[in-house]
Amino acid sequence: MLAAMSASPLPSRSPGDACARSSGDACPGALRLHRADDGALARIRIPGGVLTPRQATVLGQTAERFGDGELHLTSRGNVQLRGLAPDCGAELAGALEEAGLLPSARHERVRNVVASPLSGLDGLGATDVRPWLTGLDRLLCGSEGATALSGRFLFALDDGRGDVDALGADLTLLGLADGGGLLRVGHGDAVLRVPAADGPRAALLAAEAFLDTERETGAWRVKDLPDDAAAALPGEVERRLAQAGITCVPEVLPRPLESLPLAHGRIPDGGGEAALSVGVPLGRLDQEQWRLLSGAGELRLTPWRGAVITGIAPHRADGLLRELSEAGLITGPGSPWSGVGACIGQPGCAKSLADVRADAGAAVGPAGRLPVYWSGCERRCGHPRGEWIDVVATPGGYRISHVRGDRSTEAAAVRDDPAALADAVAAARGTRT
Repeated sequence: MLAAMSASPLPSRSPGDACARSSGDACPGALRLHRADDGALARIRIPGGVLTPRQATVLGQTAERFGDGELHLTSRGNVQLRGLAPDCGAELAGALEEAGLLPSARHERVRNVVASPLSGLDGLGATDVRPWLTGLDRLLCGSEGATALSGRFLFALDDGRGDVDALGADLTLLGLADGGGLLRVGHGDAVLRVPAADGPRAALLAAEAFLDTERETGAWRVKDLPDDAAAALPGEVERRLAQAGITCVPEVLPRPLESLPLAHGRIPDGGGEAALSVGVPLGRLDQEQWRLLSGAGELRLTPWRGAVITGIAPHRADGLLRELSEAGLITGPGSPWSGVGACIGQPGCAKSLADVRADAGAAVGPAGRLPVYWSGCERRCGHPRGEWIDVVATPGGYRISHVRGDRSTEAAAVRDDPAALADAVAAARGTRT
């Protein structure tokens, strides 16, 4: 049954959106395993999603040795291993540390950094953010104060194309064509222009300023701050940057950045090597798919549950793209899995009301205009940002809504009828024919 409704706030928020710290930070990590219904879960932070072939191989081996054999990509370009034995922590940590995936035990859960995955590859960005990425991660791991950041706090390094800036990070560095950078605190229009070389240090100082504010408010993230504290934070960041000898000039973004979507397929470039972008259906990779990816070149896991493979010999690119497509990965815009996402659902999550991944697979059809995300409960873990179709399990079926920012409209309620559910989702997405 379909029914329209006026615009209203989303009925609930994800666990990462809690307004204040009512308890200790329980975010899972590589050292702090989370108990789920399908076994223990480890979340390995991978700044910028960048993995060398050896690191990717080690991750695949640990998933096969300790877990269910699959690698689950997150909305921050990280990797989760599921189905782990509860007593495997020490061996798992040893394997990750040896591969360079665990540079600091005390900082491993705060290395939450997303970066423009095509930066330096296609010539569309204003700057190459890779020096920012290595610099920020080094500073984070060397900062005693940074250990107090929650596992939910997010840094974004955007090369100017607006892709990861759209993710609503707590602190964002935006690249400029003139060699400078803009530091955005939260997601408002106020920014601080800083020299590019000082970008990572400016971001760390801003995070430390947030921590001092957080101690008074209990906020997990910048967006959770009370209005007065949020309004005062950019000024405090500006003061600290000046005190540290970093030139900074307050500015206002003249217009919102136009986010460029990450297309799947061969990435145009003018260099001597090729790069490919692929999507991963529901963010879940089996061992065969992971070995194919990890053996092809350096990986950049994306916040949209995909991967960019770099360093490919040009003569091999087209053949590899065919292999990846035959292995079930998304290699072009026509895939029915393009834009389809889901939480883990049953049986992995005790809170889920449905096996959303199976239901999403049963309902998948021609590619739609809008992305769709399936959630097993009102928490909507891992949901996208911006505009999308929200499919949430209820005790009697699913509720479908059209989300724009923090508002939802055009709800549809579908009882236990797979055919009606597939039709309703396709209609909500504006399916291409």
